[in-house]
Amino acid sequence: MLLPDSHPQGDHVKTAFEAVYNWNYESEIDQLRTLYANALDRQWIALRDLDWERDIDREAFEQTFSIGGMPIQVTRFWQELEPKMRWEVSRRSAAFMLSNFLHGEQGALMVAAQLVSAVPHMDGKFYAATQTLDEARHVEVFAAYVKRLDEVHAIAPGLKQLLDNVLAAEDWKLKTVGMQVVTEGIALYSFRDMRNETREPLLKQLLTYVSRDEARHTGYGVKYLQTIVPTLTQQERDTIEDFAFEAARLLVDSRTGNSVRASLLKVWQDCGLDLADVIPKLRQDGPNMEAELKRTGDRLGPLRGFVIPTLNTIGLFSDRIRGHFQDLFVATAGLQLRTANILPDDLDAWLEGSGDEALLKT
Repeated sequence: MLLPDSHPQGDHVKTAFEAVYNWNYESEIDQLRTLYANALDRQWIALRDLDWERDIDREAFEQTFSIGGMPIQVTRFWQELEPKMRWEVSRRSAAFMLSNFLHGEQGALMVAAQLVSAVPHMDGKFYAATQTLDEARHVEVFAAYVKRLDEVHAIAPGLKQLLDNVLAAEDWKLKTVGMQVVTEGIALYSFRDMRNETREPLLKQLLTYVSRDEARHTGYGVKYLQTIVPTLTQQERDTIEDFAFEAARLLVDSRTGNSVRASLLKVWQDCGLDLADVIPKLRQDGPNMEAELKRTGDRLGPLRGFVIPTLNTIGLFSDRIRGHFQDLFVATAGLQLRTANILPDDLDAWLEGSGDEALLKT
């Protein structure tokens, strides 16, 4: 069998970084070595451990459908949709979101492989190797699930630029904050929200396994950077903070038209919905969604509820960068920077919760 000379469905980004040998094979960062051992112990196999014989439960899927944690299933707009349209919108919207999870996991797969070569400590190399395997498994399961819903949707432009920037970064610390803190942090929070909300059995099972992996990946970034950041100059810290902010901005800045939300609204249009009619209806039902959010636990969203507290925990959230985030939230959502204070000590336990109320501050 001959392979094709080119891959028309692919894309390219030039990368360059320094590969580092380490001739010391003893543990230097015990917390990373412990994470590595934990990752080995918690490996799972997609074909064996997930019930792929089970069909998607359409009724459960539609009744627990949400967008970015916003429970639109409680709105009159959603309840008044014709059943056929409701299924079409939920199916294709979920396929879009899961497709972007899928694309993000491929980016994480390539970055984790880079980190094996780029990080200077053997403990970091060991863990990055296990993460590479985790990410391959995540690509496998998301691709299989999306295929049951719809075709794989194109990557949102903002996410593509973020992944390109992280892959092309020359400094391993930039790769680590861009992937382990921003990208993985947003993914983990989003997976947790979707896992807690959905009653679709296969999706819930899939997200449970994936979320546990992602919690370790975030822990890797936190523990590694907490060790490194205190040794950096102020200029080096500023550079990493700026990189993290730009990564976050690419995903949420609606002013560019390239955000994930903007791409999702195009999917709704493709389903036949008139956004000029839909958006005002959803705004009118804002109180119903807010009441449902309070009932299930106050949520801040992935940036304010997870990524920013992670940066703060690591020591990468100076007053300077806080001002940048404040300006971003005011400009794009009219929101003040109300955030969670610090990360929970036990991310596995946090995964089982639903809200951020215990961590809030203004």
